[in-house]
Amino acid sequence: MRTVRLADAQSLPRWRRPTSLLLLIAFAMPIAFATWSALLNNFVIEAAGFTGVEIGWLHTVREIPGFLAVGVIALIIFVREQVLGLVALLMLGCATAVTAFFPSLAGILTITMISSIGFHYFETVNQSLQLQWIAKDRAPQTLGWIVAAGSGASLLAYGLLVVTWRAFDLSYAVVYLTSGGITAAIAVFCLLAYPQFEAPDPQLKTFVLRRRYWLYYALQFMSGARRQIFVVFAAFMMVERFGFDVHQVTALFLVNFLANMLCAPFMGRAVAHFGERRALAFEYAGLVVVFLLYGGIYYFGWGVLLAATLYVIDHLFFALAFALKTYFQKIADPQDIAPTAAVAFTINHIAAVFLPALLGYLWITSPGAVFILAAMMAATSLALALMIPRHPVKGRETVFAPLLPTPAE
Repeated sequence: MRTVRLADAQSLPRWRRPTSLLLLIAFAMPIAFATWSALLNNFVIEAAGFTGVEIGWLHTVREIPGFLAVGVIALIIFVREQVLGLVALLMLGCATAVTAFFPSLAGILTITMISSIGFHYFETVNQSLQLQWIAKDRAPQTLGWIVAAGSGASLLAYGLLVVTWRAFDLSYAVVYLTSGGITAAIAVFCLLAYPQFEAPDPQLKTFVLRRRYWLYYALQFMSGARRQIFVVFAAFMMVERFGFDVHQVTALFLVNFLANMLCAPFMGRAVAHFGERRALAFEYAGLVVVFLLYGGIYYFGWGVLLAATLYVIDHLFFALAFALKTYFQKIADPQDIAPTAAVAFTINHIAAVFLPALLGYLWITSPGAVFILAAMMAATSLALALMIPRHPVKGRETVFAPLLPTPAE
């Protein structure tokens, strides 16, 4: 495969440039993953009789590869990041395609592990490539468009599900085969059609853990812990408590990603204008309120309309999470991006490995308490976000930096 330096990539046709590749793979990944997510709760309940305990274990298994994402550092010694990311995307597509053929607890957990390896290794490499290939002055806006592309793919997948699920009496097997196959085909196309892009700063291929990145690590840890509660239990609540069918869950996701697709570019501009501290503080403050209201649904019997509205608002707040990427891009040494992306992904998944399984047991006794715990985590994230300087740069990673000695590493 031909190697092209980033500086020379602008001479290529627009569709073959690095940003176009990032947009295309951002579109490809949700076709498989969003479809898997939309069908998951109904599939596991109907096919394997899952309760909150089993769904908690499923998501714990799903997050193990995220915890082991630091293995990317070892792999990029032998494989280029771009190739590794596309192979991982191919693995995600193939695993999604065969999901419906394993309708048992053991089978679902096994295929989930395989697809999760693809998803998490793809996401680790993808985040690294975004920060290496996108200029700092254009990062918030470009990342906003990348989020919009992913939301557009999810919107397309969910829209087709809503329209065709009942009209054509589709089966889980047909939907999973189609969505996973499309993602796999796009991954193969990207492997063959694009040159290998060479970033100007060679990446360190060793484990990197620097003291001056401590706030970034802490925010990643809290983000992973908090997100798990939403990912695992918010949609599960819609099926278990309110009896949502596949087309109803998918319609909710459809509204969700339509809102994200429309709002993400404006969020990118907002991050560029207001800065990462204000954007993240706004996100976390909003999530505190959302999770408290989720808890109120169980404690006070509030209805399905509020639950559905909160689900959409929740996703909009999570879309602002790319501000954490641009914060790191501003404070990082350029050669640290790839190894730190792997380390950060592992840190993000520390709580994810055990939290879903443990909270699955809490869920069957007190579902509202699960969301109250999430609100406390969001409040902790808010306190951490307020430690980000208005203009973060290397040497000024936190608001305390001017008062403390600069660490050597």
